[in-house]
Amino acid sequence: MSDFQHASLDWDEQGQPLSSTFGDVYFSRASGLDETRHVFLEHNALSERFAALPADGQLCIGETGFGTGLNFLCAWQLFEKCAPAGARLHFVSVERYPLSAPDLQRALALWPELTRFSAALLEQYVALAPGFQRLVFAGGRVCLTLLIGDVLERLPELDARIDAWFLDGFSPAKNPEMWSPALFAELARLAAPGATLATFTSAGFVRRGLIEAGFAVQRVPGFGHKREMLAGRFDSAPDVQPSARWFERPPRPAQRRALIIGGGMAGCAAAASLAGRGWQVQVIERRMALAEETSGNPQGVLYLKLSAHHTALSRYIVAGFGYTRRLLQKLPADAWQACGVLQLAFDAKEAERQSKLPAAFPEELLHPVSREQAEQLAGVALPSGGLFYPQAGWAHPPALCRQLAEHPNVSVRFAQSVGELRRVGEDWQLWSGDALLASAPVVILAGSAEVNQLLGDNALPLKRIRGQISRLPATAASRALRSVVCAEGYVAPAMGDEHTLGATFKFDAEHLEPSAEEHVENLRLLHEIAPALAADLNAEGLDPSQLQGRAGFRCTSPDYLPIIGPLADQREFAKAYQALARDARLLPQAPCPWLDGLYVSTAHGSRGLLSAPLAGELLAAWLDDEPMPLPRAVAEACHPNRFALRKLIRGQS
Repeated sequence: MSDFQHASLDWDEQGQPLSSTFGDVYFSRASGLDETRHVFLEHNALSERFAALPADGQLCIGETGFGTGLNFLCAWQLFEKCAPAGARLHFVSVERYPLSAPDLQRALALWPELTRFSAALLEQYVALAPGFQRLVFAGGRVCLTLLIGDVLERLPELDARIDAWFLDGFSPAKNPEMWSPALFAELARLAAPGATLATFTSAGFVRRGLIEAGFAVQRVPGFGHKREMLAGRFDSAPDVQPSARWFERPPRPAQRRALIIGGGMAGCAAAASLAGRGWQVQVIERRMALAEETSGNPQGVLYLKLSAHHTALSRYIVAGFGYTRRLLQKLPADAWQACGVLQLAFDAKEAERQSKLPAAFPEELLHPVSREQAEQLAGVALPSGGLFYPQAGWAHPPALCRQLAEHPNVSVRFAQSVGELRRVGEDWQLWSGDALLASAPVVILAGSAEVNQLLGDNALPLKRIRGQISRLPATAASRALRSVVCAEGYVAPAMGDEHTLGATFKFDAEHLEPSAEEHVENLRLLHEIAPALAADLNAEGLDPSQLQGRAGFRCTSPDYLPIIGPLADQREFAKAYQALARDARLLPQAPCPWLDGLYVSTAHGSRGLLSAPLAGELLAAWLDDEPMPLPRAVAEACHPNRFALRKLIRGQS
C-alpha cells in the first residue's frame, strides 16, 4: 500500500489530542489558543502587518506542521479582524500525517470561538491525497495550500515567497529528523526579504542552524511553562541560483483587469480565481450561454487515470481532483453525486496497469475491488472487478461553470466572436472585423483549440479530437446503477430521467452534429462495460438514429498535459536561447521575450472537469506572484514555453 498515513492519535482526559507516533502534544495543555497567539501571531507581528497591507496586497505564511489547523484558523481570524477588505492571506503548510476528518472535527470542537472558521475548514477537508492540495476560503480572500508528505520532499517543490514562518513541528527531542540543516536551508530559500520566523522551541541546535541558514535569531520569553522560545528575521541576501529564465514569472501587470476568451470550464475557472482576488474580469463568449460547447455535457465524470510512476500528469490529476471535488461541495445536490467511480480491469493490459496503483496511492483515493465487490458498489452485474475511487463521481459541468462565473467582479458578453488580437500600448485589444470589442492589460485564451486562430506565428501544437456522448432514457431497472462505471467508455447513474454514455474518439472529424454511427459505437461500449445494464436499458431495441446526444471537440497537446501560463514570442524566444541548440544544459540569462499580459489555459483534453478548475488557480499564481498550487516541476511541465524549448533542443527551430 501507499505510505500515506493519517495521524495516529491518543486523547487525554481533557479531550486533547496527542500524537501516538511522536509521543508529543499538538498544542499547549494550558491553552492552545493562547500559545498560538503568543508564539506565532505576536512574534511575527501579524496584527500590525495585516493592518498595513494595501487594499490589494497579500501576505504569505509558511508553516511546518499543519496538525489540527489551529495556527491557520487563528491567523485567518486575526487577518479578518485586522486586514483591509481587498487584502489576501496565503497560508502554506506541510503535514506528513494529516488528521482524519473525524479526528480533526473532534480536535476543533475544543475551540468554540473558532467555530465559524473551523466549520469552513471541515467542509473543504475532503479528497486530500499526497502532494499539493489547494483549499480556498472567504470567496478567494484566504488560500490554504496543504503540502501533504515529508517536509524535505515537499518544501523543495514549492515556488513561493514566504513572509512569515511558523515552525511548529513536534518537539526537536521527539522528531529530530525534521529540525535539520536541510529544512533550515529551505526556509531561507523560500523567505521573502525581511521574512520573520517564530517557533516554540529554544533548542540550541535549532537556533544555530537557523543562524547558519541566514536568519537573525534570538531567544525571547516563551509561553506557559516554556521559559524561552525563538524568534527571528531573514535579513540575509537570498542565495540566487541561475535559473531557467523561460520559466520565470513575468512582470506583474500594473492594472488588475483581464479579458477571458471562452466561456467553458477553463474560462469560467480562470474568471473565478481572478475575481476572488479582486480582479475585474470580462468573459467573451461566442455562443449565447456559458458551457455551450464541450463543457456543456450533462454529466462529466471525475475520471482519474493515474500512473504509478507519479508523472507530472498524474500529480496534476491528483491535485486537480482534490480542488474540483472541493468546488463541487457548493453545488446543489441535483448537480453532482459523490457516487464513486469504478474503473473495470477490462483486459489483461488494463489489469496489469491497475495492479501497480494501490501501492502508489492511498486507499482513500483508490482501492482494488473484486467483481463481486464491484457489483455491490455499482448495483448492477459487471464482467470484472477493477479499481474503485470512493470520493469521485459525476457532476453537471454547466452548473459548475455558472457557479464559477457568478461573482460581482465577473461580467460575460455573449455572441461575441474575436477575430484578432492587437497589442496597443499597455493593453490588448480584441477585434471582430472592424469592431473593437474590448481591451485590457491581460488576456487569457481559454477557447480550446481555437486559441491558435488568434496566435498566428505563436500557435501552439494542439490537436482536436471529436467526442460524442449518448443520452439514454432511464428505466426502472437501470436506476439500480449507483456508481459511474468506466472501461473504454463510461456510463453514469441517472441524472433525472437519463443516463449519459460515452464517449467516442474521432481524430479526423470536423462536424459537430451527433451521428447515428457514433451512437452505435457508444452502445457497443455499453455492452462491454456492463451487458446486464445494457439489457436493463433495452439497448438492443433502441434506434440509434433517434437517440439524443452531444458532440464536441476535446483539445489535447502532444504530451497530453494541459497548457497553462504566460506566452512568449516564439521567434524572439528562439533567438534569445539559441545556445540551447548546441548544449541543452546551458542556462542562458537573457530575459524571456514575453507577450506581456497574454496567457493561455487549454489542452485539458477529456479531463477538463479535473484539470481546468485548478488551472484557474495556477494562472492566478502566475499573474499575482502567489504561491504555486502545484509543485514547480509540474507547473513547468504545463508551461506553454515547453514546446519552444523542445524545438530548440531538438534543432527544429
